[in-house]
Amino acid sequence: GGAEQATLPAQMSVVSGGVHKHKPWIETSYHGVITENNDTVILDPPLVALDKDAPVPFAGEICAFKIHGQELPFEAVVLNKTSGEGRLRAKSPIDCELQKEYTFIIQAYDCGAGPRETAWKKSHKAVVHIQVKDINEFAPTFKEPAYRAVVTEGKIYDSILQVEAVDEDCSPQYSQICNYEIVTTDVPFAIDRNGNIRNTEKLSYDKQHQYEILVTAYDCGQKPAAQDTLVQVDVKPVCKPGWQDWTKRIEYQPGSGSVPLFPSIHLETCDGAVSSIQITTELQTNYIGKGCDRETYSERSLQKLCGASSGIIDLLPSPSAATNWTAGLLVDSSEMIFKFDGRQGAKIPDGIVPKNLTDQFTITMWMKHGPSPGVRAEKETILCNSDKTEMNRHHYALYVHNCRLVFLLRKDFDQADTFRPAEFHWKLDQICDKEWHYYVINVEFPIVTLYMDGATYEPYLVTNDWPIHPSHIAMQLTVGACWQGGEVTKPRFAQFFHGSLASLTIRPGKMESQKVISCLQACKEGLDINSLESLGQGIKYHFNPSQSVLVMEGDDIGNINRALQKVSYINSRQFPTAGVRHLRVSSKVQCFGEDVCISVPDVDAFVMVLQAIEPQISLRGTDRLWRPAAQFESARGVTLFPDLKIVSTFAKAEAPGDLRTTAPKSAVLEEMLHNLDFCDILVLGGDLDPRQECLELNHSELHQRHLDATNSTAGYSIYGVGSMSRYEQVLHHIRYRNWHPSSLEARRFRVKCSELNGRYASNEFNLEVSVLHEARVSDKEHVNHLIVQPPFLQSVHHPESQNSIQRSAVVPSIATVVIIISVCMLVFVVAMGVYRVRIAHQHFTQETEAAKEAEMDWDDSALTITVNPMEKHEERGRGEETEEEEEE
Repeated sequence: GGAEQATLPAQMSVVSGGVHKHKPWIETSYHGVITENNDTVILDPPLVALDKDAPVPFAGEICAFKIHGQELPFEAVVLNKTSGEGRLRAKSPIDCELQKEYTFIIQAYDCGAGPRETAWKKSHKAVVHIQVKDINEFAPTFKEPAYRAVVTEGKIYDSILQVEAVDEDCSPQYSQICNYEIVTTDVPFAIDRNGNIRNTEKLSYDKQHQYEILVTAYDCGQKPAAQDTLVQVDVKPVCKPGWQDWTKRIEYQPGSGSVPLFPSIHLETCDGAVSSIQITTELQTNYIGKGCDRETYSERSLQKLCGASSGIIDLLPSPSAATNWTAGLLVDSSEMIFKFDGRQGAKIPDGIVPKNLTDQFTITMWMKHGPSPGVRAEKETILCNSDKTEMNRHHYALYVHNCRLVFLLRKDFDQADTFRPAEFHWKLDQICDKEWHYYVINVEFPIVTLYMDGATYEPYLVTNDWPIHPSHIAMQLTVGACWQGGEVTKPRFAQFFHGSLASLTIRPGKMESQKVISCLQACKEGLDINSLESLGQGIKYHFNPSQSVLVMEGDDIGNINRALQKVSYINSRQFPTAGVRHLRVSSKVQCFGEDVCISVPDVDAFVMVLQAIEPQISLRGTDRLWRPAAQFESARGVTLFPDLKIVSTFAKAEAPGDLRTTAPKSAVLEEMLHNLDFCDILVLGGDLDPRQECLELNHSELHQRHLDATNSTAGYSIYGVGSMSRYEQVLHHIRYRNWHPSSLEARRFRVKCSELNGRYASNEFNLEVSVLHEARVSDKEHVNHLIVQPPFLQSVHHPESQNSIQRSAVVPSIATVVIIISVCMLVFVVAMGVYRVRIAHQHFTQETEAAKEAEMDWDDSALTITVNPMEKHEERGRGEETEEEEEE
């Protein structure tokens, strides 16, 4: 460098001589750095051009730096012509993400010999290499907006899934992701620097089915992601063998027939090699009354429906005035089931059951009984016929002793003094299983057969005994205990029954067929299979008699699934008992070879039988009846209910017809047909006097409609299961007779009908019957004039207003009254006094006139009124019965 400086004066002297002969000089290469979005380039070495022609003006000065290259965003400027200093700067914003570095050629130009550019000399070409310095302007973004993974419960995973974020910055520092972080707190997951998520504890499907966690990312400049990503982790239960896709609650709408219980059910075997499977489906309805919704009609009505012969005697009827011996017993909610707690017995009145039952008779009953309390179990009497006084002989009895059913039958001495069968024993598990069972004891002496739930059982032990010596001691028939009338200081009940009884009946002289017995114990609800033909190949199935248990067996899982999907619930009652019926499906699985066989948990579900739409039974007809005395006295009598109508309706919600209207749904009454089981015609205001009045009905009217009736001074009772129209027809023929109608002011009757042993009762229809007395007035014009007057008729319909109307009728002339009023107030008062006196004298006359007038009117109208007579001696006790029926 020192040598060059020594030579410069010599060169300058040459240039000063006017010679322009040197080119500018620059470095051969430059390295520059520019920060993006900045315009200053820092060069190394600095940009400086030298010229040996200096200090000569123009020739030794630097006029320009020129950049060679297309569309480069840089320019070079001369800061000082004399010193040759220059600067490189950006013409437009530099973006590292578009281009990270630039390389181009630069040349320096001196000013030449003069101001004209044409004479400029240029230096050699130098290479400029510029790098763009990055700033952290972009945040990381995740490649996916959300991630999802499925894990099995109970396992710890090294990596459940990997999330990945990217950064658009250009430099390694700012474009690389240095860290991931879980934002959601209190979750059993962790994440590493590579985005791998793992669980920190074993997950449980029962505890939580699904987790949702938010994850963020940081670049190496610690800039966080602009938006977190959602990671969804589903927990899958460990495969457990069992039934899938069934609902615990199945609703049943009454009247909907057969409804599938598990339409989508299928068995998950977890890849187990199953060779065969047996499924037992059980419908548990034992706690509903007598089980499986049997509480429909009274035993007497049910016997008739099943075609049993007549003559049945119900020993445990619902309490009423006519059947009051059961009034003190404990009853279930249905009033047809009696609970005996070991302290109660009922005496059956004399005359209910014949003294001599002959050699053929049938006893039927429903019984629920458990093991007897105590070490030495006593006899528990169901039915007992014993001496009323003096002695303690049991003539016939049915009792339970140590879970055995025993029937005792002692015959009186007759021509033959022989050893005879006297005790019959049956030992059955069902007698002590605390479930309802139906027992029929058929006696065809000396053979006694027991039917239990329709199956026949012969006695395992028959004990013979001598006949009883004849005596004239009266006998006492009892239920729930045995009467001990003799051999004790004070007669009392003994051998009490512990359990529940229902429908205890005795039928003298007849035996029932197996068909009738099956009908009597038949279930009203049960399991059903839709389309037996489509059960599939290789499916064996078996129902128990009451169709509450169904067993199916097969070797193909698909067929078994389809078979179970067809199992349905059915209830044939029109008005079933609402409530829950429990369901249980248990499975036994067999596997191939030596495999450890899978265990399938039971399915526990229930059928919810909804409340049926309750019928409203309405009795309608003429409620006032006037008839001449001659009709009451005639052999035909007065027909009470010629136009009585029995209609049953239920309210049905109807959607509005026009969808555009916003009117609420209205209730529409629809008629419904169903059976009745009794209609009572009660006499109101005192019993009938059998010396002068009665209610009558031809027996043919009853028999051709398969109904029965009882008649008494308290009224008339028609009973038996029959349609509403049958009951209507019978009621239309009820007649009332009175041999002394002159003494009759009015007779009032009340009709009430019921369905399902009083569960649904009608309104009380009241009828009043009056005698049309002959009127003294013979003037036909006057009579016709009276008929036209509505107020007078009104007085007949409303007795309470009769007095005032009669008063006005007694006045000789209305015109006279007007004259008196116009003359003087005093005279009016006097006239009123006279008027009151005349009322007393003419009361009877007015009554006969009113009756005559009404007679004419009613004869024209041809209306008929039906009255509901009921047994006379029931009137006093019936108060309680009708109250109970209304409550039901």
